[in-house]
Amino acid sequence: MSNDTNNTRSAGSERVGTVGRAVVAAAALALSATAAFAVLADRGAGQPAGAAVGKRAGASTTTDPAPLAPAVDMAIVRDSEDDGKTVNLTLDDGPDPRWTPKALELLKRYKAKAVFCLTGPNAAAHPDLVKRIVAEGHRLCDHSVSHDVAMDKKPVSYQEKEILDAKRMIDEASGGERIWYYRAPGGAFTAQSRQIAAAHGMRNLGWSVDPGDFRQPGADTIVRAVKDQLSTGPTVLLHDGGGNRSQTMQALERLLPWFTEEGYAFSFPKAG
Repeated sequence: MSNDTNNTRSAGSERVGTVGRAVVAAAALALSATAAFAVLADRGAGQPAGAAVGKRAGASTTTDPAPLAPAVDMAIVRDSEDDGKTVNLTLDDGPDPRWTPKALELLKRYKAKAVFCLTGPNAAAHPDLVKRIVAEGHRLCDHSVSHDVAMDKKPVSYQEKEILDAKRMIDEASGGERIWYYRAPGGAFTAQSRQIAAAHGMRNLGWSVDPGDFRQPGADTIVRAVKDQLSTGPTVLLHDGGGNRSQTMQALERLLPWFTEEGYAFSFPKAG
């Protein structure tokens, strides 16, 4: 056999060997990528809160792992932080330049305290009232930017913007005072919105008593409904913004001394 033939076969063998090694390497890389994807998928399925996994727009039944881990309990709270016979007053949709001062005057007169659930734009428009709420011993609550009662049907990115933009507005209005709670408009919470709020130190705030005062049914109806529903729990939903709240103020003026006469202590919802 000639040297030329030997050289040709040797070169061919080297080419075959090189191609074979390349095929093996490519197969190994493909297997590695498949394995890595499987590990990531498995981690995503059981991912702890705070991991960097993409949001699922509109999902509302599972915890979205994209936000930071909750700093407070994600559960919706209705119970009082104090033991015994208590009532937690909450006032939504303010601050309003006409009705919030009236509510503050009544609360001060009867040595009561309340949670004020503020919309971002109202807080930005009336920072003096936000500061007064805190100065008089009450607590702040984030009640979103636009009070969208269909937030639970919107993408998570929208929910996050509504919550955190309102928080920023309230922070600026208050000078950085603590925002203790987040209340979804109309109770439109999702697992993701609850996690977003809790990740920023805001406990999700529900209610036990809803007299429907926002419908303006009359002060007598509001008072009667509050008294009738108190057996279901201590957290009362009322309004100091979003419309004419004269009936609510009339009802509050009657309810505040009644709470004291009936042995109720004024408390706040649990915030931890």
